[in-house]
Amino acid sequence: LFIIIHQAYELWFKQIIFEFDRVRGIFAQQPIDDNAADMSSVVHKLKRVAKIVQLLIHQIEVLETMTSLDFLEFRNLLMPASGFQSKQFRLIEAKLGLRMEDRHLARYYKRTNAGGFSESDLRDINQAESESTLKDSILNCLDRMPFFEEEYWNDQPSQSKTEGTPKFWSDYKQAYQASLSVTELGELANFDTVFFNQGEGDFSPRAMQAALFITLYRDFPVFHQPFELLTTLIEIDELLADWRYRHMLMTRRMIGLRMGTGGTSGAGYLEGALNKHHTFKELTKLTSFLIERSKMPKIPKVLMEKLSFNP
Repeated sequence: LFIIIHQAYELWFKQIIFEFDRVRGIFAQQPIDDNAADMSSVVHKLKRVAKIVQLLIHQIEVLETMTSLDFLEFRNLLMPASGFQSKQFRLIEAKLGLRMEDRHLARYYKRTNAGGFSESDLRDINQAESESTLKDSILNCLDRMPFFEEEYWNDQPSQSKTEGTPKFWSDYKQAYQASLSVTELGELANFDTVFFNQGEGDFSPRAMQAALFITLYRDFPVFHQPFELLTTLIEIDELLADWRYRHMLMTRRMIGLRMGTGGTSGAGYLEGALNKHHTFKELTKLTSFLIERSKMPKIPKVLMEKLSFNP
């Protein structure tokens, strides 16, 4: 049972890597053709990945039919091997965009001694980390979104035009401020940091602006696919966190506080990874800055024509 589950995991990991590589290949076009089926293909493949990760979570339920005493009968035979050595899972994380410096106990990931990677596997992982990631591709797409140019907003009266700030963002900031309670007013400075000054994590201010704009006006036809893309990335991130959580609980159930067979701290390491290994945490932060639909700034007619299907 133990071997079958882990072999099945590796097969599904291989499929996820295949899907990620196909998606990265589509984004490698300069620029991606927005008028072709490319974006639809990207979303379709990523939704498949989400379904696969859901399946991986359910397979833990099968493995949990093994009791702790059953596992102890052969656990010592596994040493010094462990799930940590899954080269394919490390490739998945690297291709998705999880950076080494953002990992829990990053020093674990470069070991080639007992319980670590082989030299050849480590070379492959290092190579994947040096390549353009899926997250890089998403950032490039968001950074080039053109809908904040003044040409689209010249005829739109602004309620609160701030010098140097595009009309839309002046109005949106005012509406956001009005939506905050007295205890939340401190978030206004955070708004400026995220959307005008530093951005959030790996996302530039421009990318954060684009992601929020897509989220707000997702009902426009042009934004249907981009919104599906962003929500699917969040879903994959959440499902991987769910998988790590179930893995941590199963480990605690099986071995308690004992060390992992590969020399890690066992459940303690898994808990740290669960809390830290989130690739698209910037996207989940967008909900902090949403306002009511009825308070959203009106889109100028010239921009509405760009965002709609023209008859």
